[in-house]
Amino acid sequence: MSFPTHAGEFALGTFAQVGGRPFPGLVAHGRVRDVSVLGSTVRDLLAEWDAALPALRRLATDPRGNWLGGDTVRVLPPLEPGQILQSGANYRQHVIDLVAAEHESAHGVPPEEARADAAAMMDARAESGTPYVFLGSSRAMCGAYDDVVLPREGEQHDWELELAAVIGRPGRRIARADALDHVAGYTICNDITTRDRLYRPDLKAIGTDWFVAKNAMTFLPTGPFLVPAEFVGDPMQLQITLRHNGTVRQDESTKDMIFDVARLIEYASTVTELWPGDLLLTGSPAGNGAHWGVFLQPGDVLECEITGLGAQRNFCVAES
Repeated sequence: MSFPTHAGEFALGTFAQVGGRPFPGLVAHGRVRDVSVLGSTVRDLLAEWDAALPALRRLATDPRGNWLGGDTVRVLPPLEPGQILQSGANYRQHVIDLVAAEHESAHGVPPEEARADAAAMMDARAESGTPYVFLGSSRAMCGAYDDVVLPREGEQHDWELELAAVIGRPGRRIARADALDHVAGYTICNDITTRDRLYRPDLKAIGTDWFVAKNAMTFLPTGPFLVPAEFVGDPMQLQITLRHNGTVRQDESTKDMIFDVARLIEYASTVTELWPGDLLLTGSPAGNGAHWGVFLQPGDVLECEITGLGAQRNFCVAES
């Protein structure tokens, strides 16, 4: 594990030494420093983010203290979140692909006309529509280098790489103009989904079953780090890249989002109060397995990265 940073930059994560308890760690120049003196967990640090951030800045440049080599610790999910809020259908090209394909197959619309109609729908949605948000389970999380266990139920296990915002300041009915002030940092999430368990044939009027399709154990590789927002820059100018067995499957900029990070925060906070440690997934771009007609199998390798946030590498294994 390494995290190349420029002078003064750092990240946070949760780590454990062999046989040891998890601890909140400050990551700088490929090394990890236990900062549990500031709080027992990363979520504790987020609860006092305005005070924790300057303290972390000081420690990041202090050569003293117990710095550990990155290869001596296990990388766990960077935090145990409060709420996991997940955005669906939030990348323009991805949704255009889905809508156009449905119009072609169900209504016999010519491909160019179908894509033009779908693009017009997305433009209208961005102008006057609202985001689609649902809840996920923290029990689905695993680390950035852990194995992804493919359950016996279902066959179409699929990837969905996403930028996730980590809330650092509480708020209810947050104005869009103020929304990014509530973000402590960003991390990487791969929202793995079992496609053939997404729709309930016995409950067609209800439709999708998000709990079953998205919340299997290890189906949310998260991390490796929480990178403070000040080091990330504009969250709408990041590149999302996923490789499946070495083949690039997703490669898109976050600027393709229909609703940007600030709008998602504004919308979510009209329904629930956001608390420090809440995780907001912002949707996945085009290029998932359903698009390629390829799904995850035991032995597959997923390599995922987002600009400035590190990288994940997960092996897929069958449930034993």
